[in-house]
Amino acid sequence: QVQLVESGGGLVQAGGSLRLSCAASGSTWGINTMGWYRQAPGQERELVLSISRGGNSNNADAVKGRFTISRDNAKNTVYLQMNSLKPEDTAVYYCHALVGLRLEEYWGQGTQVTVSS
Repeated sequence: QVQLVESGGGLVQAGGSLRLSCAASGSTWGINTMGWYRQAPGQERELVLSISRGGNSNNADAVKGRFTISRDNAKNTVYLQMNSLKPEDTAVYYCHALVGLRLEEYWGQGTQVTVSS
């Protein structure tokens, strides 16, 4: 079992920055890819960015050049640095992890990010 706890959400004006953190606990030795998803009201949950244990991350056009994902394996923590925030970035952001050979999915409880115009 793996537990994921997010922190760092909040209210920010457009153009501002926030840094989300997600700390994993439990059977962390088995964690493979970690990432961030988001879900806006009335929308489906979508992948923002993900990062492998080795540090390779995907690209996402919606946040390209504005968001950066990083990971500290020693601390079992993944970060999402969000710059130049836009109102359309408003959503609940969820931490996600794939664990073990079966790639079991684990989710955090979510943290609200609200960007005002």
